Amino acid sequence: MDAIARIFDRTVAEVIVREELEEKLRSGRRLRLKLGLDPSKPNLHIGHAIVLRKLRQFQELGHQVVLIVGDWTAQIGDPSGRDETRTMLSAEEVRRNAETYMQQFSIVVDRARTEVRWQSEWFGKFTLADVFNLASRFTLAQMMAHETFRQRWEQGRALTMMELMYPLLQAYDSVAIQADVEFGGTDQKFNILAGRELQASLGLPPQDVFLVPLLPGTDGRKMSKSFGNTIDLTDSPDQMYGKAMSISDDMLDQYLTLVSEIPDDELAEIRRALAEGTVNPRDVKMRLARDIVRQFHGAEAARKAEEEFIRIFQRRELPSQIPIYELPNWSPIGIVDLLRNAGLAGSASVARRLIEQGGVRIDDEKVEDISLVVEPKEGMVIRVGKRKFVQLVRPK
Repeated sequence: MDAIARIFDRTVAEVIVREELEEKLRSGRRLRLKLGLDPSKPNLHIGHAIVLRKLRQFQELGHQVVLIVGDWTAQIGDPSGRDETRTMLSAEEVRRNAETYMQQFSIVVDRARTEVRWQSEWFGKFTLADVFNLASRFTLAQMMAHETFRQRWEQGRALTMMELMYPLLQAYDSVAIQADVEFGGTDQKFNILAGRELQASLGLPPQDVFLVPLLPGTDGRKMSKSFGNTIDLTDSPDQMYGKAMSISDDMLDQYLTLVSEIPDDELAEIRRALAEGTVNPRDVKMRLARDIVRQFHGAEAARKAEEEFIRIFQRRELPSQIPIYELPNWSPIGIVDLLRNAGLAGSASVARRLIEQGGVRIDDEKVEDISLVVEPKEGMVIRVGKRKFVQLVRPK
């Protein structure tokens, strides 16, 4: 398989129009590849890395990646896949998130070969006449074809004119940078097609649309920080490994396909063995987890993360390194206050819930009483869930 054919490999959901894009790639012309950066949140996860790896493939073929910082649209809020409005961000919040995003973007994509553009370059000069001209090129019927818009309208939920403008503004980005191809997840299909339509209406060559699948979170729901089910690009090797091992067996094939770099022939053999029951899904998950960590931290870090996982979860041993908590005054303390003060629970209510759910242990003894008063001992280990530990020591 040549490099161009690999562009359309297993991590592609849909390409519009594939034949046209493949012809452009084989023509030798340098294409401008658009990716919109939504800086409403600062962190990227391995679901984002699917499209970033695809951009890197194009980059290695000599094409130009153009990263657009949505500093205007982030202050509106992307309605894709949402059934409610989203709080507007300040310009400072947008800029701060964007800087964090771009640092993580550079883990996968070559920043030195990426053109970074801010929407304010063009929207900062927009007049009311420009807004009306843009709005006149789309009909309300076209906007109601957007599933989220239509559902909110039919259910009588709030749907503002400002939100209806979002796809138009994203579409204009494609005009402003003369995009040849726009990339995104399948949830961005409506917005990206709007860019293609706007370019055509202005007499410009319409961009091709390159969509990648959406990766579910580790619990099977949408991957989202609010659900606590993400594997972030900034996670430590141990965190990445442990989170990958937490996915259910029925999600294994999806993760292997979308986020691993395991070769296709080996992947086919793994699928066969899983189907025939000749391999333990746990062992395949370990192969997956090792590969994910290797991509972002290197082979040695992956090896150590696996050793640590085996130590803690298979041999039931303590981690080789446990964070230290110096207990002030070294005196008896309520378990709820201890969990909160040691950073093992974000609030007293969270601490109480963790105890009630059986997720708290002291020296491997389950804590069942939320009113427990802990008598501190040097070296005492407090454990929350499977991955959070602290060791109590006297203050220096």
